[in-house]
Amino acid sequence: MDSPVWVYLLGLCGMAIYGTRIVVQWYLSEKSKQVESPGIYWVMSSIGAIVLYIYGWLRRDLSIIFGESLSYYIYMWNISIMGLYKRVPKFLIVLQALFPVAILALIFKDISSFSANFLHNDAVPPKLLWFGIAGQFTFEIRSLYQLIYSMKRRESILPLGHWLLAVIGSLMIITYGVIRHDWVLVIGQFAIVFSIRNIMIYFAAKRRERARMKAASAGSHRTLSSVAESSQAADSCSSSVGSPETSEHQ
Repeated sequence: MDSPVWVYLLGLCGMAIYGTRIVVQWYLSEKSKQVESPGIYWVMSSIGAIVLYIYGWLRRDLSIIFGESLSYYIYMWNISIMGLYKRVPKFLIVLQALFPVAILALIFKDISSFSANFLHNDAVPPKLLWFGIAGQFTFEIRSLYQLIYSMKRRESILPLGHWLLAVIGSLMIITYGVIRHDWVLVIGQFAIVFSIRNIMIYFAAKRRERARMKAASAGSHRTLSSVAESSQAADSCSSSVGSPETSEHQ
């Protein structure tokens, strides 16, 4: 191992927080039979991101820090739009917002040290580093997609594209972790199972929605047919009653 055991334990802690959030989200989605976006998911995402920021810094792994940077403030936006910051002291929100800035300041305070530890790290060859960054980018860009999708609808939603990008990104991160011998990253991607399950729940909900619409449409058609038949029967009855009167008048 190229890092102390406690560093790996810290990384596992961060991944455990990330893993728990999606287990909770999956459970609530299974219960409601549609993809849910619960507040606890975003709160745990923020906590997990903070832990993994520290882990990435200690591991001198730019791909991890890059990945967390892409989604950190999106987690905060989702917490905010759901009204979960209302009871949180403002100074804690400010500290949360400044945390990534502090980590990045520590990384870039010495450019030569940054270059040696992060860009020219013997444990992470340049090609592998860029592949890791690409995997993190693919995985974390799902958060930007989710942000844009949710902002248009003015509510926090986890759309299909979020889960598709999560699956693709997870596969890339697993590959990177295996090559890098970073089993924390590999183990952390067990959540890919729940991402796939969310995709299945999404399509199942869509099928039920189409079935309901079809049933409603068929019901409306039957109602219209019944009304038409009733109208025709009434017209027929009126004609049969009016005929004798006309004959007597003549």
